[in-house]
Formats: sequence, C-alpha cells, structure tokens
Amino acid sequence: MTPGAFGFEAWQSRWSILSGVGVTMASSGLTIVFATILGILFGVALTYGWWWLRLVIRLYVDVMRGIPVLVLILFTYYGLALFGINVPAFWAGVIALSGFATAHIAETLRGAVQSVPQGQMEAGKAIGLRFAQRLRYVILPQAVRRMLPPWVNTCLEIVKGTTLLSVIGVVELLLASQQIMARNYLIVDFYLLATVLYLVINFTIAQIGGVLERRFSYLRY
Repeated sequence: MTPGAFGFEAWQSRWSILSGVGVTMASSGLTIVFATILGILFGVALTYGWWWLRLVIRLYVDVMRGIPVLVLILFTYYGLALFGINVPAFWAGVIALSGFATAHIAETLRGAVQSVPQGQMEAGKAIGLRFAQRLRYVILPQAVRRMLPPWVNTCLEIVKGTTLLSVIGVVELLLASQQIMARNYLIVDFYLLATVLYLVINFTIAQIGGVLERRFSYLRY
C-alpha cells in the first residue's frame, strides 16, 4: 500500500473510524434503551392513564413528532445552556434522540395495545387478575408482538439520526469520516466506507428484529 491510496489511508485512520463507529453504536444503543422504556410507559399511560395524564402525554407526543430532530438536538445542546444547564454534547444528542424516539414508540405501543381485543382484558378480569397483572400477562405480550416491526424501523431511524450529532461536535462515524477526508481528500472512498458501515449496523439491527419477531410471533416458523 502506498501513501495516498485508499487502502493505506483507511488503515492509517482505522482507530478514528472505529472510534466513530463506537460513538455511533453507543449513542444509538443508549437512545434505543431509554426510548423503549419511556415509550412503553408513555404508551400504557396514553391508553389507561388518568385523563389529565393522557392529555399531557398526548401533547408531548404530538409536539415531539412535529419537531425536526435537528432542532431538538440544537435546542438540547444550546438552548438548555441559556438556562444554566450545560449538557455534554454526547448526552445532549442522546437526550434529544431519546425524546424524539420516545414519542414514536409511545404512539406505536398505544396503537398496539388498542388493537388487542377488549375481550382479552375482560377475560383476565374474569379469572381474578388485577389490572397490573392483566396488563403484564395478557395485554402487553400481545401488544409487543404487534409493535415489533415499527419498533425496529424506529431503531433504524435512530441510527441514521446519529449523523446529526456532528453539528454539535460529537465525533460519530460521519464526522470522523469527514475529518479523515479533510486530510487525504479521498471523499468518495470514505463516504462509501461510511455508507457500508452504516448498512452493516442497520442490517444487524434488522436481523435482530427479525429474530425477535419470530421469537414472539403467534406461529413459530
């Protein structure tokens, strides 16, 4: 390999690329975990919560789904600083992406829960299950099966959304690639490399989603 060739430059920059991949995966993973937990809680509250709680969460979901992700990221990083809340760039990105994804997962779960026949809840009540038990053992297992495909799509969007973290200085995969390109000017080559790495990450998530769908499906195949 000669200096200036793509293979040589890629090898020389391997630690920067791996670091960018690590930041992308870490921010995506944390966002998926936080958004899934909060989304499930908010989705249940949207369906079975007190009227005032449903109103508050409905307002949150509608507002967050209507705001561009980039605006959320910029507000979390720069806007909160105006109120004396200084959030590190990485965590500002995770918070912004989590807030956005939570709204989508909450709405997905609400639709999944409401798609479960009402007779299922009544049957659980008839055999003496309390509300929390009916929710845990009867409603949520069926709702999760229905929400898995859109949940996987949300996870894929989160990974792609991490590219926007570069605007606040988070050196994820895209910004790491751009910094490398600024040194060697192999723009097309390193953009293609970043594309392949994003595809690998998202393909892996899609495959995990497929395994979960088969695991929790009504018919095992």
